[in-house]
Amino acid sequence: MSDADPKLARRKFVGTAVVAGTTLWGAAAHADKAPRTNPAGIPLRPLGKLGVPVSVMGLGGWHIGAIKEKTQAIELMHAALDEGLTFWDNAWDYHGGRSEELMGEALAAPGKRDQVFLMTKNCERDYAGSMQHLEDSLRRLRTDHIDLWQFHEINYDNDPQWLLERGGLKAALDAKKAGKVRFIGFTGHKHPDIHLAALRLKFPWDAVQMPINILDTHYRSFQKHVVPVARKQGVGVIGMKSLGGGAPEGNFLMRGRTGLTAEQCLRYALGVDVSTLVVGIMSLEQLKANAAVARDFSPLPPAERDTLLRQLRDEASDGRYELFKSTHLFDGAHHRKQHGFPV
Repeated sequence: MSDADPKLARRKFVGTAVVAGTTLWGAAAHADKAPRTNPAGIPLRPLGKLGVPVSVMGLGGWHIGAIKEKTQAIELMHAALDEGLTFWDNAWDYHGGRSEELMGEALAAPGKRDQVFLMTKNCERDYAGSMQHLEDSLRRLRTDHIDLWQFHEINYDNDPQWLLERGGLKAALDAKKAGKVRFIGFTGHKHPDIHLAALRLKFPWDAVQMPINILDTHYRSFQKHVVPVARKQGVGVIGMKSLGGGAPEGNFLMRGRTGLTAEQCLRYALGVDVSTLVVGIMSLEQLKANAAVARDFSPLPPAERDTLLRQLRDEASDGRYELFKSTHLFDGAHHRKQHGFPV
């Protein structure tokens, strides 16, 4: 299904990508705000209507769990703090809980937890399961509260309704009332219509996470269809999958002949109106390179951006590179099992 899918009532993408009268490009959207940085020089942006400042680049938790040596993973997380990546991402199901456990050990070092805006994700849809996942995450992360607790992988058409009917939303509100959760959001990578259905629920969402990358414009576009709605509601936008969502199957820098560089992809994604962009990092070299892009961020020049978008249109419009949208390869086993798909 291409971005011509009538289900989404697509608008033709033109020039500066103005949607519903609101520009998508972060540089323009934040032009009226004075630049802010943390002590390491990483720009800060407000998380939606909350106004809570978060680092414009965040540390992805999945990749942390993929690092075999525990000492290496902890060293990398502490180095990320030194580089100014203070927004940390995780999820209950990443590597069977290992990602949260490693992050918890890193946060247990003196003074580290206070430096981090900590986000993790709940994989359940019902009340009891959600509360159990919360307690599991708190224990693994060695903390008494989660700054942002998100429902993970809202990827199936009935997921938003399940949250409402099965008690997941009530669990989130009760957890917030108990002081175990500060803010509530949801994530997903499959189809913008599903995100829009969740945003239509009568629920006070604080944040929403979605794919933000240079190919998204042409196929099931979250940038064109979800970002403007989230902004209108004051919901903070968290970007992910700026390089395509994992290697080797999902990383379009490795799979394709697009000619894109990692720096171009990161600058493009940071130029969209996101509060923070979660990136996967597995080495100190990657960390320093990515942090440098964030620290010295400037949007792609409009002419370069628009030329790239035109050049990529044919390859990007059928989902061959955004496999997290077009296949089940990137759907977590926990969620496939929930919906009766083979694991």
